[in-house]
Amino acid sequence: MADAINRSVRLAQTADRSGYTRIWFAEHHNMPHIASSATSLLIQHIAANTEHLRVGAGGIMLPNHSPLVIAEQFGTLGTLYPGRIDLGLGRAPGTDGQTMRALRRDGTESDRFHADVMELSGYLTGHTRIPEVNAFPGHGTDVPLYILGSSLYGAQLAATLGLPYAFASHFAPQMLEQAAQTYRENFSASGSLLGPDAQPHFIAAANVVVHDDADTARDQRHRAENSWIKMMLGRNRSLAEDDVEQLRDHPAGQQVLGMLSRTASGGPDEVTAWLESFADQVQADELMLVNLAPDEQVQHRAVELLAPSPAQS
Repeated sequence: MADAINRSVRLAQTADRSGYTRIWFAEHHNMPHIASSATSLLIQHIAANTEHLRVGAGGIMLPNHSPLVIAEQFGTLGTLYPGRIDLGLGRAPGTDGQTMRALRRDGTESDRFHADVMELSGYLTGHTRIPEVNAFPGHGTDVPLYILGSSLYGAQLAATLGLPYAFASHFAPQMLEQAAQTYRENFSASGSLLGPDAQPHFIAAANVVVHDDADTARDQRHRAENSWIKMMLGRNRSLAEDDVEQLRDHPAGQQVLGMLSRTASGGPDEVTAWLESFADQVQADELMLVNLAPDEQVQHRAVELLAPSPAQS
């Protein structure tokens, strides 16, 4: 895990030097391949080791927490690193049922998601909705909120609240176009938590595997897809590489690969063209790139090759 965190720091530093806008980390629990379970702590560590990059949660699974605690945590981050902290919010637990019970949650907490987002916003803007209860730090820090989702629920909620919306098309692409349309058609500036001048801001996520040598990129994509098949289908058993290769043609393997259908791989020109077409297709205001390559050196090269121009960053 220490190596994974150190790799994250190094990659964030490359993104920072390359002019990217933001990097986000997701809250997940009981997953040995993910080191961001204590999300706010990792965000603090990354922010301390970068200079310009916005660092945020993509996202905090709000049903696992009280809004006051999250306001205090991210208010502290916003105080330490003003203008550099984002707070993306998800409605899912970010784990399985047994782990959810270990978190002392019963699954009904998500029913309060809308109300909890409103309460959290109140703490951060300095307009608490709970009389005589404020977040210190947090009060008046205005840490920006984003709604995350992979369904129409998140799109509708983000539109109702007038907040930016990020869709998890990097692993759940099925409802991407419909969610984007729902968000834009129902966006309400009049009811926005950001004020009457709020504008819709839609973020679509996509996987990328890019290298100067296109064959290297495609090999990295193949290895990454196999890792996903192992992760999704081999939870209770060890899968050999031959088993994984056979599963690629099995309906279960095809379902896993379908989760990664929004993936661009190849040389830089090929991937850039794919990303531009993808952004136009869903009218994305911003793309969130998931660096899918397993090799660290290839990850860093991908960040360099896809670095935004000064006008984009």
